[in-house]
Amino acid sequence: MRFALFAGLASLVSSVTATALTYRLEANEKACFYTNVEQSNAKLAFYFAVQSGGSFDVDYTVTAPGGKIVLDGAKERQGDFVFTAQSVGEYTFCFNNEMSTFAEKMVDFEIAVENEQRAELPSRQGASPEQTSSLEESIYKLSAQLSTVSRNQKYFRTRENRNFSTVRSTERRIFNFSVIESLMMVSMAALQVFVVRFFFQGARKGAYDWFLNSVVWSYKRAHARHTCGNMVPMRGESEYNHPCLFLRCTNI
Repeated sequence: MRFALFAGLASLVSSVTATALTYRLEANEKACFYTNVEQSNAKLAFYFAVQSGGSFDVDYTVTAPGGKIVLDGAKERQGDFVFTAQSVGEYTFCFNNEMSTFAEKMVDFEIAVENEQRAELPSRQGASPEQTSSLEESIYKLSAQLSTVSRNQKYFRTRENRNFSTVRSTERRIFNFSVIESLMMVSMAALQVFVVRFFFQGARKGAYDWFLNSVVWSYKRAHARHTCGNMVPMRGESEYNHPCLFLRCTNI
């Protein structure tokens, strides 16, 4: 009996029409969604969260049937609103990503229309007004708690997705930095090998030039001694300053 009474109250206390979607919003795109309100003073619940893409922000606008803007915001990451629909008709919920040139964004949102109704139970069920009022109050509390749990789950899901996106971005940056660091190390090693080889080649070339100059000097001395006799300059004296070698050795 109590179970039947509880079920009847649960079915009559509130009537909720909800739509939950996940939409991929492309760059420079504006997407709109519509819901119909059949009764005035109905409660409209609007929730959205950017799960991934760009800076996790989006522009949003909620428009009433007469064209009046009910809610709007720019570069918001997450929103959770409940408002009363003053007029009957079609409400428009738009997301705008025109601020992004390349980044596409994944938006998770929910639109709920709630029409509260008082439970009218037949008197034959034998329920007193006090019992009915107590059950209604309990159901309202349960509904509020369930709504809180649902919102917390959505919040933690959004946080998890954002943290996962941050981890992936950090992993990508670490990989790129490691590749660049490895390329720099290889380039520095190649540069050091080139410099060392250049120094050794320069040293070998200097030794060869010294040997060649020594041979030429010895040949000139021998030729000068044969041509000019003992009129040979001392070592370190320029041969072109010697009167004999200047005339004779320049023709060698």
